[in-house]
Amino acid sequence: MNDDIKELNKVVSIDDSRIKNHLDGLVRDSVEQTLNSLLDAGANAMCGAQRYERSPDRIDTRAGS
Repeated sequence: MNDDIKELNKVVSIDDSRIKNHLDGLVRDSVEQTLNSLLDAGANAMCGAQRYERSPDRIDTRAGS
């Protein structure tokens, strides 16, 4: 039985550092996307329009002037 386990250990190997780096990247991307979505939603609410939205009711102004 021990010989079988030793053979299986040779077949399967886990690189903890690669897994950690991959998860770090996934978490970083997820947090970045969440923060950008929140900032976009806040800007849309403040402006009363979606990004790049065009409407005849809106006046074309730049920097509030």
